[in-house]
Amino acid sequence: MPSGENIRESTLEGLDTASRKGKHGGRPPVITDDMLHTVLRRRANGESVEQIQPDLIIPTGKRKGRNPSVASIYRALAEHAKREAYPEAAEKAPADFAALQAGEVPGPRLLLVTSP
Repeated sequence: MPSGENIRESTLEGLDTASRKGKHGGRPPVITDDMLHTVLRRRANGESVEQIQPDLIIPTGKRKGRNPSVASIYRALAEHAKREAYPEAAEKAPADFAALQAGEVPGPRLLLVTSP
């Protein structure tokens, strides 16, 4: 019978191999990139999320063919705003996650502060 440590190691190896191949598990996102771009464009034209929501259709998954919730749209908008505000964090996150899974602790990031 395999020990808990062996199971953990093989699981982490499998996850690492999958991530290097560009694969990831889990539920597909409710708000796709196309939907997000539609929401951003229509919001720029002055429409509210509540007005946009009935026109969006979930393309895959358990709720396929239904409208996403208003909360899902707001969550996607918040994530988009975060990625726009901190692009370097979004790029660094997968490497940090892989290091944590491998048992390594990512080092502190240096912050350069210049006085005016």
